[in-house]
Formats: sequence, C-alpha cells, structure tokens
Amino acid sequence: MSAQGTKQTVGQPFGLDTAQGRALDEMVETLLAQMTLEEKIGQMNQVAGSRDTTGAPANTDIEDDVRQGRVGSVFNAFGVEFTRELQTQAVAHSRLGIPLLFGYDIIHGFKTIFPIPLAQAASWHLEGIERAARVMAREGAASGVHWTFAPMVDVARDPRWGRVMEGAGEDTHLTSQIARAQVRGIQGRAPGATDTLAACVKHYAAYGAVEAGREYNTVDLSEWRLRSIYLPPFLAALEEGCASVMTAFNTLNAIPATCHPLLLDQILRREWGFKGMVVTDYTAIMELERHGVAEDALEASRKAVNAGVDMDMQSGYFIKTLEELVRCGAVEEARIDEAVRRILWLKAALGLFEDPYRYADDEREAECLLSDAHRRAAREQATESMVLLKNEGNVLPLSDQHKKIALIGPLGNTPRLIGSWHGNGDHDDTVTLRDGIAQRLGNGATIMCADGVSNQIGDTDTSGIEAALELVRQADAVILALGEDEAFADEAASRTDIGLPGMQLELARRVLEAAGDTPVATVLFNGRPLTLTELDGMAPAILEAWWPGTEAGNAVADVLFGDVTPAGKLPMSFPRHVGQIPVYYNAFNTGRPKGVDPKYASKYLDSPNDSLYPFGFGLSYTTFEYSALKASCSEIGMNDTLEVSLTVTNTGKRQGIEVVQLYLQDVSASVVRPVRELKDFRRIELAPGACAHVRFHITPEMRSFLNAELETVQEPGRFHVQIGGDSTQGKPLEFHVTPHCA
Repeated sequence: MSAQGTKQTVGQPFGLDTAQGRALDEMVETLLAQMTLEEKIGQMNQVAGSRDTTGAPANTDIEDDVRQGRVGSVFNAFGVEFTRELQTQAVAHSRLGIPLLFGYDIIHGFKTIFPIPLAQAASWHLEGIERAARVMAREGAASGVHWTFAPMVDVARDPRWGRVMEGAGEDTHLTSQIARAQVRGIQGRAPGATDTLAACVKHYAAYGAVEAGREYNTVDLSEWRLRSIYLPPFLAALEEGCASVMTAFNTLNAIPATCHPLLLDQILRREWGFKGMVVTDYTAIMELERHGVAEDALEASRKAVNAGVDMDMQSGYFIKTLEELVRCGAVEEARIDEAVRRILWLKAALGLFEDPYRYADDEREAECLLSDAHRRAAREQATESMVLLKNEGNVLPLSDQHKKIALIGPLGNTPRLIGSWHGNGDHDDTVTLRDGIAQRLGNGATIMCADGVSNQIGDTDTSGIEAALELVRQADAVILALGEDEAFADEAASRTDIGLPGMQLELARRVLEAAGDTPVATVLFNGRPLTLTELDGMAPAILEAWWPGTEAGNAVADVLFGDVTPAGKLPMSFPRHVGQIPVYYNAFNTGRPKGVDPKYASKYLDSPNDSLYPFGFGLSYTTFEYSALKASCSEIGMNDTLEVSLTVTNTGKRQGIEVVQLYLQDVSASVVRPVRELKDFRRIELAPGACAHVRFHITPEMRSFLNAELETVQEPGRFHVQIGGDSTQGKPLEFHVTPHCA
C-alpha cells in the first residue's frame, strides 16, 4: 500500500462519531453564514494575553480587538478572574458574541508539576503518563484554560538540542505510544467535560532533527526517513483524537514547515484525513521572511494560509493581510471559510457556545490546584521516572542508619528542580532534596549542606570545595547533587558541551577522594542526556533523577533510601562523548561494520561506537533473570502472527519492576533495515523469587516498513527477535517469513 496519496482517515477530533460531528457542523455553518470577512479573519488571529500587578488585562488593545471581533484565541491567559474578564469582552461586547479560545503551554503540569516529559518517558509506564496528563488538564481547565500546546512528539537523537527535555526521546515506537497516552489524558473521553482540555500535537514536523542540535535550525532529510521515523508519533496522536496540530519552526528540505504543502496538505489532509485545526508556533509566519521564502507580510501570509495554516500565533500577519489577499484573488475566501470552520468547530466541541465561562470555576480552581492527591501522583511518577545508571558495591539504597548526611553540590538545597516549561508552577511549592531527605530520616538525622561550587550553574568558582570536604569527612553517607540549571535545557537552550557544567566534575572528584570508605551516591538533575564518561569512571552510584517536579526532594529520598526500587529505563542514549552525536540504538549497519576488518571499518580511533548507557537501560535494587526465548514456530506466512515467550524471574531480595523489551531485526530486505527496532514492551512487577511468563505477538504490521518507493510493505525473509532489559540485551532468536502460509 503506497504511503503517498493514500487516505488513512484519523476521524473527527476527540474521536467523535459522524452524528456528533454533524450536529457541530450545523451549528458552525449557521454562524459562519452571519460573519463578515473581517470577522472570519479575526477568528484566525491568536494573540498573547498579559496581566498587570492587580490581575487585570495589561494590554487594553487586546480588549478592544476582542470587542471588534479581531481575535479568535488568546494564549498565556489563565486564572478564573482574568479569563472571565477577557471572555466577557468577546461574548457580551462583540457583534456576534463568539467566545475566545484560551490556550496555554501546559507541558508537564499546570500548578502541580510532574517530571519533565523526557523523564516521564523513562518510566515506560503509559498509564502513569496518562494520569499525569489528566492531572495537568484538570488543573488547567479549572483555571480557565481550554487548550494546551501538548503533547510534543518530536523524535530527537541529538541531546545538544535543549528541547529533548520536552519529548519522549529517540525511539519512534515509544514516542508514539506515549503520544497516545498523553492525548487520552489531556482530552479524556468527552470534549465538553470541564476537567479536560483540547490537545495540540507539535511540532509538525521533524523539529527534533535540527542540524547540530541547534534550536530553530535547518532540517534536511529524505522523505523515507521523515515518514519512517518522524511522522508516526503525529499520526498516533491524531488517531487518538488529538484536536489540533502546531507547525514547527524549522525548514524541512528547504521549505519552512509553516508553509510546507507536503506536510500540511498532502500528508495531513489528503493522506491522513485530519479535520482539525492547524496553528502556527509563535510568530512562525513572520519568520518566513527571515527564512527567505517570503518578501513581505503579504507573501508570508499567502504561503502559510494556502499551504493549510488555520490560525496565526502572535505575528498578526493574517489580521494585517488576509483581507487584501482575498480581494486581489491570491487567497480564496473559501480557504478562509475552511479555516474558520475548524476553529469554530473546536469551540463548539468544547461547549463554549453553550457556556463560555464553563471552564472558569472559582471553587474548582481553589480545590484542584496543588491538591494532596495531585502531589501524591506527582511524587509517584517522579519515583517511576528515575533511572539507576550505576550501583557498584550496592551503595544504594542508603540505610536508615545513616544519620549524618553530607549533601554536597549546587542542586542539593534549591527548589529549582521542576524544569523548564513548568506552566504556572512555583519554585516556592517545590520540595528541595535537603527537605525531602530531612523529612525521610526524621529529627534524629543531621543534614549538612554545602554547594561546593557556585550555585550559579556553570560558574567556575571552586572556593567552596574545601568547606564541602570538611562536611564529607564528618559524614556517614554522602549525596552529591549535580546537574544542569533549568535554563540549560529548554527552548533556545542548545549546548555544544553536554558534560556537567562548570566545576561540578572537579567537585565530584574531590568529594569521592575525600570520602574514602564512606558511601557516596550521585544524584543528577538534568533535562537531557549528559556525557558522563569521567563521572562514571569514578562514581560508584549514579541515580538519574532528571527534573522531577514539585515533589522532587520527597521522590528522590524515596528512591535513595529504598522505599521505592528504581525501575526507570532510558528513553534516549547517553553518549560517551559529544563527538559521537547523533548516537542512537536503532541505527543502520554499514558495509564495513566494526569487527569485520581491524582497520577499514566504521569506527572511531579514540572511542567505542556504542553509547555509555544505551537506550532502554536501567538498573534496579533487585536482579532479573531471563530464560531462553522460545517461539511458537520457526517459519510463518506473510499474514501470520508469531508468538514468542520467555520467563522473567526476580532473583534478588527486593520487589521490583522490570520493563521487558522486544526488539526486531529484518535481516535482509529491499532497503537497509536498522540493526534492531523496539516493537513492544511489558512492564511487570515481581516479588523476590517470583517469575512471570511473558508472551509477545509479532504481527505483520510489526514486520512492515517503507520501501524505496515509500510503499508500506512486508517482505518474506529472515528475522531476528531479541527480548531483554535494554536494547543491547537478549540472545537473538531467528525465524523466517515465507511468501506462503506455513
């Protein structure tokens, strides 16, 4: 079946059936017939909201534009009082009373902040990720928000790019499954519910492939790679009913995504049949001039709207130019109507015409935000997201008998642990690591804190190291709290050096030397994979905590002292050196792979090829043993499904969770296939000594791929399947697919 020109209908946004959609269509058509061209264009204009110190709208121009019907949506507007005031201007003072749509970047929490999305992906716990999305939607909706610009589903293989923190890592399958869970959590099952939001999948498309990991940069890749690696998570989100799509900042093969006909018309509309709304990212239409594909605002607007953009975020170009473009025939009014239908349809689906204020509820806002239940959910997910990278000599978990703790490092006693894109979250509500440890150990413990190096992360001041070493010599356990500042992994936060910033590595070296036989556990707070080769060479225990969110300190203490056994697995490879990047587990082989010839091979002279910590990797406080893999048969037909199974046993002394991962390789095909690809996984919990018989089914869909003609095909031949605890584990088992039924 050809990937090009094939209708793959994703259905109505929110998964509404035909009858529900028809009722909304009728409402929209009635309203559209009453609108002037100017009012239609006004619906396509989104502007930023702002407040003064009293909480009132600071920009009175917005209020006037709203009354004139020149604004369809306001973003960064939240809070019951503020959104009610703006909504009143629209419904009570504009000619047609069309309600505003309030959007906000709620990425990993509104007021209760959960771990960053990359950390959530490390849990491999789809139900937990869906629950986190439900909480953030519930809080945002209670505060007047209708629409969140999430999930971010950009597959990313370059950790220099700061926005890796916002996505699910390097793998297409895992990202697709997480995209589905996030859409379910954000949107729920009924779009009119007042505790859900409309979702917006972003950034469409291939933003995670920017050259050199530099924000907003060029993307140049084959259509084969685009369709095979970068587009499936978007399709998964839309199949789950995602209401809207946001365009990306980047160019794709010399055309900016915001005016890309292949992306916005051919694939999104014609092939996938998406009926929802497309919004740009911030000022992206204006940036078409800077890209060099538009001479002025008129040309930028014409290219964007004709390619398929429905709403302009913040540049104001549509409101300035579309009337003139329609008058001169460069844009058909039918295209304007098409865009406005989608915008009005979304407002109608959310119930805003029935009650424009239904999402702004003082009582819900007071009860919902930062509730005890939401804090508990954030704490639980934070513990699930942590990845134990190293535990030499079983340093972890620390014992309750440790009563004199030296907490060393610039991130040990700071609330700056919630990460970037933290919505309306407040550092004042965040539990520091010091407070979490103190609460866990109680009054009988002494927590001695020293930054050691400057808490201005990246500073080269080392004057505090000697004082920190004095505390280390007095302690019966040491915790090193190292990592990045929140601003170091964010939008516009690319780095060429992804090692520990500043003098933190020197601090770690000195502390580990001074500690002697005293146990030292290193905790990392960061938003991207780091190069940790030197730290790994000297630190006995390393816990990747990411940026854990509001309950950071409590969650880390839960894991450090063994109340929770770590079960996280890396969703993104950690390179040995920045010079390896991009390094990812599902690469192609080469005609001269390493190991065939001692010299003329695809390898480095100064480093192994593989990553320091591979995709899917993560240790536990217990151990798991995998039995030999068995298959129901060794030969199957093209339409058959193969069952494979094995037994996983907890051979340690603690209860634990293991993520059992299935990888597949098509050994010989018409195009080169990856050395392995994640196709399925199971998250199982086992008591000490317990075992589980785990079955997987390898379907024809799992064996399919895009061929050189961009056709989705399955080919007969030889396959390898391996199952293990990470992408490097498990002995491959061979099976054959024949052209005829077995």
